[in-house]
Amino acid sequence: MSLSTGTATREVLTARNAVFATFFINGFALATWASRIPAVRRSLDLGPGALGLLLLAASVGSLLALPTSGSAVQRFGARRVVMVAATVEGAGLLLLAVGAGVAETVAVTAAGLFLIGLGNGFWDVSMNVQGAEVERRLGRSVMPRFHAAFSLGTVAGAAVGAAVAYLDIGVLWHIGVVGLLVAVLGALSVQGFLPVVAAEQSPARGSALQAWAEPRIIAIGVMVLAMALTEGVANDWLAVAMVDGYDAAPWVGAAAFALFVASMTVGRVTGTVLLDTFGRLRVLWGSMAVAAVGVLLVVLGPVPVLVVVGILLWGLGASLGFPVGMSAAADDPAKAAGRVSVVATIGYMAFLGGPPLLGFLGTHFGVLQALLVVSVILVPSAFAVPAARKPAPD
Repeated sequence: MSLSTGTATREVLTARNAVFATFFINGFALATWASRIPAVRRSLDLGPGALGLLLLAASVGSLLALPTSGSAVQRFGARRVVMVAATVEGAGLLLLAVGAGVAETVAVTAAGLFLIGLGNGFWDVSMNVQGAEVERRLGRSVMPRFHAAFSLGTVAGAAVGAAVAYLDIGVLWHIGVVGLLVAVLGALSVQGFLPVVAAEQSPARGSALQAWAEPRIIAIGVMVLAMALTEGVANDWLAVAMVDGYDAAPWVGAAAFALFVASMTVGRVTGTVLLDTFGRLRVLWGSMAVAAVGVLLVVLGPVPVLVVVGILLWGLGASLGFPVGMSAAADDPAKAAGRVSVVATIGYMAFLGGPPLLGFLGTHFGVLQALLVVSVILVPSAFAVPAARKPAPD
């Protein structure tokens, strides 16, 4: 589409700002929960293994939503899907707040996490498809900066989480209030979205099924899987690892998570320059190497300053894998919704398998030492990176 008229330009710029807003709100919502994991674990009296199984509830919800999210976007539009998803995710936060803050029961907390994952699965694909459409119409790379807005949301959410944990404010008021805000603001943020219309009017379900048969898309999904695990392990376990492994106070664990997401934000803001200068493949390989070194420093660093450096490197290394994978999946706008849905589904398997895997390893070796699994998995996944190369024009 050509931006030959002022009206079209205003529409795209309005959509761009709306995408920034919805990425930010989604990040804030997820970081709100992640920053209070130590408090929830203490409230429910869970060990590492049981906590890993609890975290699995959100992953199950996401994986149920993701395979059909592309079809939902094609049928109802990204705006409507995000509005519903924000309501579901906000309700999940409220239920989690009640389960962990009042009832103190695992079942209610797990139900809340399931709704959070369900809403986030639809929300994630919808905002990435809309972001890819805006990126295509602008004619330049902006996807990493949309994900930077997500990271800014996680920074804000983690910072608030660290502050309320330091002030010893309970999860009921903290997470409950955020749940209400997410439901309202999430629905308001998408009013400027563009309609996403595929160039070829093929059924969304069919295009998604076809994408599952494309080797390139599967390989991109494998790369995103590894990078999602790199990011997700920090989201779920970094705060806990600081508390358990280094005997730190809960607010220090929340602050470590805030530092990680702040580093990710810097990586995503500056990532467009790196991508334009060095290309997707070099940037992805470099990101994997930096993340692996960062994890090693977090686990093995003999002094606190090296642990801090490790968290910074881990965040920088984890910053670009997911957004670049989404852009690569959406290279063809006619098939973007189905392909993004497939890649996101594969990537989110990291959030399904990651929590129980880290919980199992944490039970036997300690949560801090279990983080080393990230460095191990990044090595073979580097062979999937060439699939993200931009296809040659016809």
